[in-house]
Amino acid sequence: MAFIDYYKVLGISKTASEQDIKKAYRKLARKYHPDVNPNDKTAEHKFKEINEAHEVLSNAENRKKYDAYGEHWQNAEAYEQAKQNQEYQRRAQARSGGYSEQDFSDIFGSMFSGGSTRHREVKFKGHDYNAELQLDLKEVYTSHKRTLTVNTKNIRITIPAGVENGQIIKIKGHGGQGINGGPNGDLFIQFSIINNTKFKRDKENLYTTVNLDVYKAMLGGELMADTFDGKVKLTVKPETQNLTKVKLKGKGFPKYKKEGQFGDLYITYQLQIPTNLSEKEKELIKELQNLR
Repeated sequence: MAFIDYYKVLGISKTASEQDIKKAYRKLARKYHPDVNPNDKTAEHKFKEINEAHEVLSNAENRKKYDAYGEHWQNAEAYEQAKQNQEYQRRAQARSGGYSEQDFSDIFGSMFSGGSTRHREVKFKGHDYNAELQLDLKEVYTSHKRTLTVNTKNIRITIPAGVENGQIIKIKGHGGQGINGGPNGDLFIQFSIINNTKFKRDKENLYTTVNLDVYKAMLGGELMADTFDGKVKLTVKPETQNLTKVKLKGKGFPKYKKEGQFGDLYITYQLQIPTNLSEKEKELIKELQNLR
């Protein structure tokens, strides 16, 4: 396989910052995404290269290896270990004269293709992939299945209810292909949860405000309020004060990987003062004021 310059793929320099890498990746991924370029093999190949480049360069440790070893970056640890072993054997030879230069070549070469057949090739795990998945808050209220396209491969996953913004889950074995029969790498998915609702989320608990007219606040009564999955009837106590909080147990968000368990919904009453009062209303309010 020909060497791919990941910096060139993303159109950035070797001194690019993490933000530069992320910005370049997002721009190119949108341009060459298979959904935007259906049945376009060239765009499909380009999209795969862009993902590979991002997966390596967005990881500080992998980027360091890539800068040092280029196309052999996945075998960086093996190279370092081989060098250490070679140095150790050289010192041993100096003391005992037990090894030849050919022996050293075999020791080092056995770790990669083309090495001596007297040594077993070392197996390496494939490199891990990283992906970001954007979802609306409503989409993670229930568990559901989603098909992702990673390096042109479709992967069917189940997204558990209650996934949080920024949370990362691992899909084992869906990363890069292993080397010399080694295991595949893993796929790490980071969730970006967009909240377009009137509810504020804090883990499994939800928070919202409900408008309460002054008459119902003083006299008490009933009102309908929105929860995340429908409406409920609330009983308002007489003489309820502004910013009073009530808790609706079990009406919050699903608890992650705890089937059937939910957090709580906290409602804050926001008192609404009437406007555009009629003369009659003003007289009655003044009368009430005098009584107080």
